[in-house]
Amino acid sequence: MSNPLFNILNSGNRPGNGAGNMLQQFQQFKQKMQGVNPQEEVQKLLQSGKISQAQLDKAQQMAQQMQGLFK
Repeated sequence: MSNPLFNILNSGNRPGNGAGNMLQQFQQFKQKMQGVNPQEEVQKLLQSGKISQAQLDKAQQMAQQMQGLFK
């Protein structure tokens, strides 16, 4: 299972992908994560090696930076 959050973030790097596509992908991600414990999912990704601690740290740093946008 690929990490949907990283897929969404990385899709913005490809030419031709608009904000609408990113919004649609986020809605799909949101539906897929309904009822799922995010902490458990992150731990599974770390334990399986699908993401590294450095990737998690970077994602958490980016989330903290963006947090001000949503207040």
